Amino acid sequence: MTGSNDGAKDNAMQAQRRPFAGYSARYFRFAAPGDGRVATITLNRPEKKNPLTFESYCELKDLFGALRQASDVRAVVLTGEAGNFCSGGDVYEIIEPLTRMSAPDLLAFTRMTGDLIKAIRLAPQPVIAAIDGVCTGAGAMLALAADIRLGTERAKTAFLFTRVGLAGADMGACGLLPRMIGQGRATELLLTGRTMTADEGAAWGFYNALVSPDAILVEAQALARSLADGPWFAHGITKTMLNQEMAMGLDQMLEAEAQAQALCMMTGDFKRAFEAFSAKRKPVFMGN
Repeated sequence: MTGSNDGAKDNAMQAQRRPFAGYSARYFRFAAPGDGRVATITLNRPEKKNPLTFESYCELKDLFGALRQASDVRAVVLTGEAGNFCSGGDVYEIIEPLTRMSAPDLLAFTRMTGDLIKAIRLAPQPVIAAIDGVCTGAGAMLALAADIRLGTERAKTAFLFTRVGLAGADMGACGLLPRMIGQGRATELLLTGRTMTADEGAAWGFYNALVSPDAILVEAQALARSLADGPWFAHGITKTMLNQEMAMGLDQMLEAEAQAQALCMMTGDFKRAFEAFSAKRKPVFMGN
């Protein structure tokens, strides 16, 4: 990512990037005001507690995939409208139609939902989920896919797949949730479908912090802004390594991190940070 398209005519790779500040979403709300560094995605079907549909799944997947080429967005906040995060797949717009689909179509759907999780994880921008109220099913998986989760005391998270006769193995839950809260706790939640309270989520490491409902969006956007103004190229490397090292042994981890850190040391941001420290001023990171 870069902060602008300056020099794009002289750089073929920069020329491929584009700003997203003016992006107009169809099935949720997207805003990246000011310099466009912080984007906020709001699921906005409050009458049903912000469920997902086939269309919103696809648009979210495509948007997070496209953000890999963003010239402005450096951090993303994902939230829901009117005191709820997301109630999962809409019962009548997703669940009921799925009962009438053939096996190939069902597999295409489950792969598409997995592609959304992959797109969130592969986006170089840190993704912060601001979670209030209901956070269930696929909504819980969107939260789990985020890099950082802020919650409120009234946040109620549940992996409800078993409640509709399905396995807990949905959208990467059996791989991602144990890494987050531990094998035993994940097993219980995925088998029973019971609600994880906000206090449990905070104690188990699902939530990075609990804040008041009135402050959660402000807190999430402030955190996003601090990350967006930081060494955001290096943040993208950190996120990449966190994903890749899940499947590595010690030798692979150390070598991969040696190469990643050497790459970051080649950037101007590394030099800018040293010069700012020496001059006792705040560094201005450029992402190159």
